[in-house]
Amino acid sequence: MSCEPVSWVIERKGDYAIARPSRRIEDCAECSGKGLTRATIDDGGRTYEVMSPCALKRTMGRIDAWNQASIPAVHSASTFESFKPALQEVARGFTIAKDFGRAWPTVGKGFVLSGPVGTGKTHLLVAALRQAIERGASAAYVEISLLYATIRRGFQEGKSGGEIIGPLSKVELLAIDELGKGRGSPFELETLDELIARRYNAGKVTLFATNYSLRPPEERARSMISTGDLKDAAKDSRQLCDRVGERIYSRLCEMCDFVEFPAAAPDFRRSKISAPLRPG
Repeated sequence: MSCEPVSWVIERKGDYAIARPSRRIEDCAECSGKGLTRATIDDGGRTYEVMSPCALKRTMGRIDAWNQASIPAVHSASTFESFKPALQEVARGFTIAKDFGRAWPTVGKGFVLSGPVGTGKTHLLVAALRQAIERGASAAYVEISLLYATIRRGFQEGKSGGEIIGPLSKVELLAIDELGKGRGSPFELETLDELIARRYNAGKVTLFATNYSLRPPEERARSMISTGDLKDAAKDSRQLCDRVGERIYSRLCEMCDFVEFPAAAPDFRRSKISAPLRPG
């Protein structure tokens, strides 16, 4: 069996989608299971023998990157091939995400997908991550409310929020899902601000998905409410700018392309119900 390109097999394992190679490196006859092949280089008439990773070894590196990205198990099969956009604006999000994955690592910025629940936003985030990882990216996925919960548990174990945020700040490509979700507490907003600020200042590429509208503040009808009521009003707002604050929203405008799915976009989860529910 030679060191030809090896496909991935992705399976659900607990909370995550875990990848493995379609065959073992021990079964590779070309590299004898060592993961290295010998090549001859001609440099102006002088030849050198060098050792380089075989195709299977390179694939193993991509698989390790996928397994470190913490992709949710439910999205083990989320690819661009399995995504079927229903409306024009959803198709635009599909195109932007796919073009992003194809262009990695020469992308200039990330993207934000906004829309109703069940319209495929997380599917597209994962598909973009997968394509970028196949092209050599180190990546991570995080659902924002679960990040908050992880940091709170870390406090009980004597860890600081910075210890948990640190790896997410440094990874080449990060996908943040459910942006704007939460109670809008000072802890949540400070955590989100620190994470985005670190990535913004380092020029790191970040992808986002949110259920809240991306419309800028100047396009919204402004109510005549007092400053003291602004915080309470933001908790009930359907606008992302209100949920995350002007500072974070401004940075998103520079870091990402915005795509907002229409309110009429169908919930694909509900579409899986083949027959109407009947009263018991």
